Amino acid sequence: SAGRKRLIENKPVNATDSIDYDAEPVTAVGSMPKKRFYRQRAHCNPLSHNNAFSYPCDGPDGMDWTADHFPNHPLLAIGREAKSIRPTVLDIGCGFGGLTVALSKILPNETVLGMEIRAKVTEYVRLRISALRSESDKGEYQNTSVMRTNSMKFLPFFFPGASVKKLFFCFPDPHFKRKNHPRRIISTRLLSEYAHILVDNGRLYAITDVEELHQWHVKMCDAHPSFERIEEKCDPCISAMVDSTEEGKKVARNKQSKYFCVYRRIPVQKCLELGGVNVEDFWNVTNFGVEWVSDNDVDRTENKN
Repeated sequence: SAGRKRLIENKPVNATDSIDYDAEPVTAVGSMPKKRFYRQRAHCNPLSHNNAFSYPCDGPDGMDWTADHFPNHPLLAIGREAKSIRPTVLDIGCGFGGLTVALSKILPNETVLGMEIRAKVTEYVRLRISALRSESDKGEYQNTSVMRTNSMKFLPFFFPGASVKKLFFCFPDPHFKRKNHPRRIISTRLLSEYAHILVDNGRLYAITDVEELHQWHVKMCDAHPSFERIEEKCDPCISAMVDSTEEGKKVARNKQSKYFCVYRRIPVQKCLELGGVNVEDFWNVTNFGVEWVSDNDVDRTENKN
């Protein structure tokens, strides 16, 4: 309506006013963006059909990560080939990038990539990293970047097997309704994909302020044969996960609880020695939390409904 207002270049204008598309952008590249210009609704449906995301049709080998994401990666200075540089630490659902940029300094020898599904939020993180690179006189933050994609659909297109060392899932959408549980970022199917791209003994980190979702994370990961829960008290990544994200800071301000867990990717050979799941016994009882339900139990459940 004519009465609606919106911000364009930090100036309130009427929605019916003409817009100068040749005007300067809200944030110039190299300047620190202001979050208020990049707000977007917190949640979206990752399972909705859309063609807005591009991915390499020929798989991970078709990606040159230095072209758009790491043009001045430190490894290039010591003679590493561009094709050999790929992300080793993923912050999936990175939000406004608090953990992504923190991990860049905590893990200077790794390549950190934030992955976000929302367009405006991804642009904010891109500009934030660009500004941090410009402000640093030590060549910092050249090992970190951000990419807009739907990780629930396209992750295997970008990363080959046994190539990622750490995966982070910070304050994901809880999707409380039972019918929306397939939208949760940690599930049996997705854990198999995460196990595929993680190196042996790689780490999976998950944190939330919703206790029910935390219990779901633990249940899913405990039931998966490729992961085992570990307790690591001296891992600096845990402190960063708890304190560095914007959502984590908001939870702390509200004096609410945070629940996290860390899982180790069991080496493939050990999985096989322990009688790992294969095609023949995939649906056996106890695999992936599968439980035996008798016909009588099914009949009783149907009668109740």
